[in-house]
Amino acid sequence: MKVLVVGNGGREHALARKLLESDKVEQVFCLPGNGGTATTSQSSNYPINVDDFPKIAEFAKSNQIELVVVGPELPLSLGITDYLQKTGIKVFGPDRIGAQIESSKYWAKSFMLEAGIPTAQGEKFTDRESAKAYINQTGAPIVVKADGLAAGKGVIVANTVTEALNAVDYLFDSQYDLIVVEEYLVGEEVSILALTDGLSLRSLLPAQDHKRIGARDTGANTGGMGAYAPAPIVTPELMERIDKEVLQPTLATLQQRGIDYRGVLYAGLMITPEGEPKVLEFNCRFGDPETQAILPLLETPLIDLILACCDRQLAQQPPLAWYPQVSTCVVIAAGGYPGTYEKGKIISGIEQAEALGAQVFHAGTKRDGENIMTDGGRVLGVTATGGDFPAAIANAYQAVECIKFENMYYRPDIGDRVR
Repeated sequence: MKVLVVGNGGREHALARKLLESDKVEQVFCLPGNGGTATTSQSSNYPINVDDFPKIAEFAKSNQIELVVVGPELPLSLGITDYLQKTGIKVFGPDRIGAQIESSKYWAKSFMLEAGIPTAQGEKFTDRESAKAYINQTGAPIVVKADGLAAGKGVIVANTVTEALNAVDYLFDSQYDLIVVEEYLVGEEVSILALTDGLSLRSLLPAQDHKRIGARDTGANTGGMGAYAPAPIVTPELMERIDKEVLQPTLATLQQRGIDYRGVLYAGLMITPEGEPKVLEFNCRFGDPETQAILPLLETPLIDLILACCDRQLAQQPPLAWYPQVSTCVVIAAGGYPGTYEKGKIISGIEQAEALGAQVFHAGTKRDGENIMTDGGRVLGVTATGGDFPAAIANAYQAVECIKFENMYYRPDIGDRVR
């Protein structure tokens, strides 16, 4: 079958690679794709924007596409699933209403309270004066969130009242009409990605992301500087709690609201020092870079799971099978990210890195003749596996050292918590 992957990041490259591992998939088209999604005869790019639904539908029809897998949150929040399904195209990804679980922090918070899901207390504000008064009364540390999509950078953890007040100004100045101010939770963060057909759920391996730009989790939030899986903090007993207290109530409330949610339900959790799982946020798609850490460990064909979700047959699938290894993904970024950075730098060493056994997932790259060039903030994700975390981490950084481009940057401590 022919599959269309919408998006251009490292997540989409990982999805394309995993889908092509199955003999059922003969061709993957990526819109718009990146420098890595056009490296084989079975994978090709086309320059169509992720929010140009008429052109995407026309492309899918003219190329006999049987399945569309949506990577990023933006097209989901704008209703790509609703649009394509009306033309008879099978889509993996929730509809516009379901995607609000990520696209609106306030909608998600209200949803969690209705479902009885453990989460931080929070309030919504449509003007800065009220928000500032609440912060002055509540104190810090405190969390200020944009009510909308911000590519992983709309959450500001303020350690002081002054930082929180500045965050309010920053978000309103950035043209957000509504913000959410939440209590600050302490603990370890973990990402739980579950596949659902709207009737049942299958959880993937738990992963831990590294959001901050700097070593030892310092500096600004980013889209993610690395990840590892499976996260040891999520024991089988804790996973049972997460399923019972978070995932199942979420699915039940979606059903009660009449929302046809077929795709990825991604719960970003804080595991408190007492071992309590609390939801920081929900996302409506595969995580990035968690996907690049999780999928290399998945033995079950991804295409089978996605089709089962689309056809509401997930419960009939056998238990997920995983390779008996662990993985680490190190993100290589352009110098200056998540602020101002340059593009157009020649990248070398990718083949040498993969010769060591790593998988190099392209994100902010493009092809220019025979060269691969930088074309974004997060440029590459280098994933390696091993029998334990010290081995996987060492393998990943050995591969990273093969890769060179001007002003490249990566965190030296991905996975230190489990090394």
